[in-house]
Amino acid sequence: MGIQKERMINQELYLADDDELKKARKKAKVLIRKFNSADEEHKKYRLQLIKELFKNTGKNYYIEPPFRVDYGFNMSIGENFYANYDCIFLDIAPIKIGDNVLLGPRVGLYTAGHPIDSVIRNQGFEYGKSISIGNNVWIGGNAIINPGVSIGNNVIIGSGSIVTKNIPNNVIAVGNPCHVLRKITVEDKKYWEHTRNRYLSDVE
Repeated sequence: MGIQKERMINQELYLADDDELKKARKKAKVLIRKFNSADEEHKKYRLQLIKELFKNTGKNYYIEPPFRVDYGFNMSIGENFYANYDCIFLDIAPIKIGDNVLLGPRVGLYTAGHPIDSVIRNQGFEYGKSISIGNNVWIGGNAIINPGVSIGNNVIIGSGSIVTKNIPNNVIAVGNPCHVLRKITVEDKKYWEHTRNRYLSDVE
């Protein structure tokens, strides 16, 4: 592994104009192009491409095309992962996603950052900060998860939210900047269990 790739993965300042990183981005673009071009008759082929592209996947996962990713080798997804149309994963730094995570359309996971100082920024320096998403998380459409953010377990992120800070377990969070709206409670669980049971009785 070259020094620029190593620095990038380690979330240190690095230069993206590096032959090894250029080659890695090209490989990702080729796999993404194949994925986005495959039709509904080739779902198994799509899954194979994601398996080749990502660092880790669960056994059950599905991503609706089109989608975009910078490298893929920094992406880890758990069981029962689903991403709707037009999601973008900028995996300069590692993105780790747990089990039973749903992403709405056009969700962006952005680990990439650029120096505040314009002189340094114009010299091509970049850095990344990892993103972590726990288990049983639903992120609404057009939400953006910014670099360095950690989202806990059993969380709902409202559509259109801009998440700039960590979100704790068991909450609904919304807004720009995203903030905790309320906790997810036992009453929520009872309500949805009752609603499901009514559905089951209606369709029997």
